[in-house]
Amino acid sequence: MKRTSRMLPKLAALLCAFPALGYQPPGNYLFSVEPGTLLIENAMLPGQGKDGKPQPVNLLIEKGQLKLVSANPLPEEDTEPVVDAKKGVVLGKLGVGEPASFIILDKDPMEDFEALLDTKTHAVFVIRDGFIVRNRLLKPKQKEAQKKKSQGWFAYNPPPFALPTSYGSSKKWNHFSTRYVNGALVAGVLLDRTKWLHQDDASKAQVGDLSPYDEGEIRALRFGLIGTFNFDTPWTYTVFVATHAFDQGYDSDGADDPTLFDCRLDVPLSQDISLSVGKQKEPISMERLMTLIDLPMLERATVSDAMMPSRNVGVVLNGTALDQRTSWAAGVFNPWLDQGGSISDNPTQIIGRWTVLPLESEDEGTLLHLGAGLRYSTANQGVRYRSTPEFHSAPDFVDTGRIPADNTLLCDLEAACRWGPMLLNGEYVFNQLDAPNDPFFSGFHITASYVLTGEMRPYNKRSGIFSEVPVARPVQSGGWGSWEVAARYSTVDLQDGGIDGGDMDIYSLGLNWKLNSAAGMSLDYRHVILDKDAETGHSDGLLMRITLMLE
Repeated sequence: MKRTSRMLPKLAALLCAFPALGYQPPGNYLFSVEPGTLLIENAMLPGQGKDGKPQPVNLLIEKGQLKLVSANPLPEEDTEPVVDAKKGVVLGKLGVGEPASFIILDKDPMEDFEALLDTKTHAVFVIRDGFIVRNRLLKPKQKEAQKKKSQGWFAYNPPPFALPTSYGSSKKWNHFSTRYVNGALVAGVLLDRTKWLHQDDASKAQVGDLSPYDEGEIRALRFGLIGTFNFDTPWTYTVFVATHAFDQGYDSDGADDPTLFDCRLDVPLSQDISLSVGKQKEPISMERLMTLIDLPMLERATVSDAMMPSRNVGVVLNGTALDQRTSWAAGVFNPWLDQGGSISDNPTQIIGRWTVLPLESEDEGTLLHLGAGLRYSTANQGVRYRSTPEFHSAPDFVDTGRIPADNTLLCDLEAACRWGPMLLNGEYVFNQLDAPNDPFFSGFHITASYVLTGEMRPYNKRSGIFSEVPVARPVQSGGWGSWEVAARYSTVDLQDGGIDGGDMDIYSLGLNWKLNSAAGMSLDYRHVILDKDAETGHSDGLLMRITLMLE
């Protein structure tokens, strides 16, 4: 048995490299599969379970690329078409983010070595470099499929959780799996280099000399745990520690010390509704809900950083309707755990967001997204809106100072359209203050991006956001990775009601190169125009970033 175990990796590699060994040509199907998403359920990974036993897994393939290997049920939107592997054993190259190359045998070769010697008989599914060579798997019955769909991830912004991706090695050191709890250590670091190219005299009079801000820095350092509590319907948990600098928010006033960033528990209440409790993102805006490293540009638009805090302490109820063509979220927040004092001493926010897909093509390659959010705050202790010019290494260009207010009401309107590798999205924000002279602040951004290598940003219907660009051909597989170009115009106006916080326009161009799912390099150029103190200042700068992730 030990000798057989040692031979399995070598034989499986040969089978994936030379499909002629017992494989029939393409077309050997019991049903056809169009290029797109395929979920294979009820497969087994040899030696990955408890006591060295096979581990049941689900394998998600998107456009020929292995997207996920998971012991947990996958989200509902990822489960069409679905096939049942009937506990078939998976052998081959299981690199997440790489073209899928593996076989599924109807017998365990650890128990019956004949399965490897006669693959023509025992191989029920074969995929090589993302192309299906053989498929003898059957679709599950509709009743069974619907039952499985009710067991997916329910978080408003669910974290990924993957098993080890190589059957021939032990579990990844940063993953653990028990009967009651699964988890994975995830970490990321963003290394920035800022270079200010030009600044005129008016700009220097407004914000000071920018040359001291030509520097390299650790823009973000973030690490934590994500995973599930293994009830019949799993609960998900997220715990992260990060530098405050990783994201703008009410608790990031210049401090760079590590702090508890996310501490959230997501509890499913029904198939379409869940409850999120803890420190988490406010459900107010697509740009706010998307992770910073997933955005086409390296920093969020000024209007988002100036007027919409990222994280807060509270409770969010969220769900979907109309076959996930619409999503909604509503929550109550108060930052007393971070700010200190009592709940009455700190501002309470009531926040809601609604999204809808009025247009979606049959292949989901084209879609139109619309959304709206509201944020009411009691504004205890007053409010202050300020932001850098979309460079972290820069002083605040716009700043209202502390404004005494009885309450504030912010509205966010968003729209996005995706045509395959092209994405066009924008948001308009306006904020009415119940304060002396009733100041009214506003701003918007329009962002366009295009993936030169052809990949398409996935859309998460449950949370109404776009995910990171997948990498179809990572560099370690001989590919070029993914290349994306982006452009953005953003503006914010904090001048009203006797308050001269500044009026700023920013024109940006960006280039993003992802080598694989864990590493990337980006470059942004910005031209900044600031109207403030009765002057108009101009400045230009470059922002370069290296992103490294532990998955």
